[in-house]
Amino acid sequence: MPANAVDYADEKLTAASGAETKQLAAEAQRAFTEARSKIQQAVQDGLEQIRAQSRTYADTAGQQVEQAQQYVTERVRERPLAATGAALGVGVLIGLLLSSGRR
Repeated sequence: MPANAVDYADEKLTAASGAETKQLAAEAQRAFTEARSKIQQAVQDGLEQIRAQSRTYADTAGQQVEQAQQYVTERVRERPLAATGAALGVGVLIGLLLSSGRR
């Protein structure tokens, strides 16, 4: 038991202050939990959007590669000797470039 009224008031204030601190800590914990949940949801939504866009880009790129392959195949069938000569010329140029680096 406190000796006087001032000590009694100090004990009550300390007890109230401890309860307020616990309440504030609990509120802060709830706020952090809510913020974490919102951030996780935002990141997941962003990743889903990126996945959807990358699928679209991959499909478009696949179609363009297929068209380029078809174009090259048609040109080679139209002029097989010219295609063979061009391939030979490119091969020789690459060979010269590679061999000049070794000297």
